[in-house]
Amino acid sequence: MPQEFSHRVVAIVTEESNPFELGVATELFGLRRPELDRPWYDFTLCAATPAVRMNLGMFTLADVAGLEAADAADTLIVPARPNTGVPTDPAIIAAIRRAADRGARLVSFCTGALALAEAGVLDGKRATTHWQWAASLAARFPRVHWEPEVLFIDEGNVLTAAGSAASLDLGLHIIHRDHGAEVVNAVSRRLVFTGHRDGGQRQFIARPVPAVPETSLAPVLAWALERLDQPLTVPDLAARAATSPATLHRKFRAELGTTPLAWLTTERVSLACRLIERGELRLDRVAASSGFGTAANLRAQLRRHTGLSPSAYRRRFGPAA
Repeated sequence: MPQEFSHRVVAIVTEESNPFELGVATELFGLRRPELDRPWYDFTLCAATPAVRMNLGMFTLADVAGLEAADAADTLIVPARPNTGVPTDPAIIAAIRRAADRGARLVSFCTGALALAEAGVLDGKRATTHWQWAASLAARFPRVHWEPEVLFIDEGNVLTAAGSAASLDLGLHIIHRDHGAEVVNAVSRRLVFTGHRDGGQRQFIARPVPAVPETSLAPVLAWALERLDQPLTVPDLAARAATSPATLHRKFRAELGTTPLAWLTTERVSLACRLIERGELRLDRVAASSGFGTAANLRAQLRRHTGLSPSAYRRRFGPAA
């Protein structure tokens, strides 16, 4: 039987729109997913003109719906384009404002945040955009709380993504909100893309030991990584490196951009996360193995570095997830 649709997603396309963000929206919300055995999205492209020339003239979209389709959207995705110096079409701004007034969910990918800012729907809210345009947009729209260091921001009915690839992160987050973890995991597997990079939180990115000369920090880093369960201190690292703590600090700053203690704590958090992901249920065992000593210290450090409690991290990244 054909799949029924329960949620209307409409993406606005405008002159010089970016094909990548349009492709993300089409892939996530437009493709039929019968393997999920549940209602999916009713996806529509619309524009203010019958034909729209995409960025760099790569191709022209024709026979898309008129802009009136935006008035039926449950989720409205606004256009992203490279030239942020050109104002958005007033008809599109009006459509965004009408959508906001009736409570539709508004979504921007990359520079699409410009259209939302011009419509005034970001005033007083947190938002993100590509780092390359963050400063100029912050100067033009000071009532928006710009946070360019995150992948995306969810403000309820207004959601913004950073650079182009972050559109996938935000799109998967929306699917997670609408359908839950099991469905978003299935979609991310089909995309061969991780569904776990949550915006607004410090990212769960592995920090490999940098390739530095053997005469530098590499030996002491490797030595410390084998002893994270032990009560290592900065003087211990300095002694191993045959230098003073002050000199060790300078070398860490120069080569790693951090302090010895911050590096040590980060590596311990990474180890604790790996243990939880592998199924270790006893917090005291995780705390001891990662060098945090107590479950209370582990909870504090994990929340500080990931934004999640151990139980929340286990639910999201453990074997059951």
